[in-house]
Amino acid sequence: MVKLAEWRGKEIFRSYGVPLPKGTVVRSADEAVSAAAQGAVPLPCVVKAQVLSGGRGKGGAVRFAATVEELRAAASAILGLDFKGEKVRELLLEEKLPIARELYVSITLDRSARLPVLMVSASGGVEIESVADTAILRQWVHPFAGLTNFEKRAAAKTLGLTGPAARSLDGLLDKLWRLFLNEDAELVEVNPLALVGEGVLALDAKVIIEDDASFRHPQYAEVRDDRTELEEIAREKEIAFVQLDGNIGVIANGAGLTMATLDVLQQFGGRPGVFLDLGGTDDPKKVTEAFRLMARARPAAVFLNIFGGVTRCDTVATGLVEAMRDMPSTERFPLVARIRGNNEEEGIAILREAGVTSMRDLKESAQAAIAAAGGRA
Repeated sequence: MVKLAEWRGKEIFRSYGVPLPKGTVVRSADEAVSAAAQGAVPLPCVVKAQVLSGGRGKGGAVRFAATVEELRAAASAILGLDFKGEKVRELLLEEKLPIARELYVSITLDRSARLPVLMVSASGGVEIESVADTAILRQWVHPFAGLTNFEKRAAAKTLGLTGPAARSLDGLLDKLWRLFLNEDAELVEVNPLALVGEGVLALDAKVIIEDDASFRHPQYAEVRDDRTELEEIAREKEIAFVQLDGNIGVIANGAGLTMATLDVLQQFGGRPGVFLDLGGTDDPKKVTEAFRLMARARPAAVFLNIFGGVTRCDTVATGLVEAMRDMPSTERFPLVARIRGNNEEEGIAILREAGVTSMRDLKESAQAAIAAAGGRA
């Protein structure tokens, strides 16, 4: 998936006619002052860090400025800030508006129902996860029928909007729905949606684009989201690779087995870090590339969990041994392998000959990986 920063999301909003505050993006304190002087943003204004993590207001990454001096100070304080692992390089300056109420609206995909779902809540301005379930209206939208007048009226009622404000919401929901469909979005979220005067406008914009639809949207190809440098390299090599906070690397084949492996490690007190999904490949060259990428993440130990169905255990083992042979001794780490399935005997023999701890039992092998990483099983 492609996560877009707020300012990029608002560019898309603007192209669909979603009402927004007046604002602009800057990348230095001097640019911020210049933007105010040229009228690109009126004072007083809001200065917002452009990062993908939530909780910016509580974390000091959103400030207000009533004068040019305050604007320069706020921009200087936020730019370069390390916010939850993201360095702030861009700011969104927007006019400060007289907000009557803060609301919540989003359209996302409910995978269990296999339908888009419209969610609204009168409790806007906070993370939706912290809102009581009873305070959220969920309406599943049939993609052929689209967003109906009944669903929009129900949303307005839940938000307590009538008259011009309800009609303003009606138009905004239509635009968000077209955006959701046309851009192949996984999520379109406005939090908060502000009631200003007799209309609503989007104070925030969270847009996530479905990665598998990227061929239809080349305009997002160069967008850098929250991927790390290694995740970006893996993406270019078409390797499923994700970095977490733990110290145990995981190599598995298939999303289900990968997730189950992470769960097992956590169950026994381990801290999964980098995980790498080989999918159905048993190409030794691809396995070698994946293992070298894992090595660059510097895990304390790696747990290899392979089930050979389509994938052949012996070719996976061959790729790993080749990669280990080429690694400098300073980059090597303990490797514990659990291999079952197609050609498992041959795969285990290859790994044991190379000095790799190889087991068949999932529990024992997970505990061995935790111990190798310096933890306790």
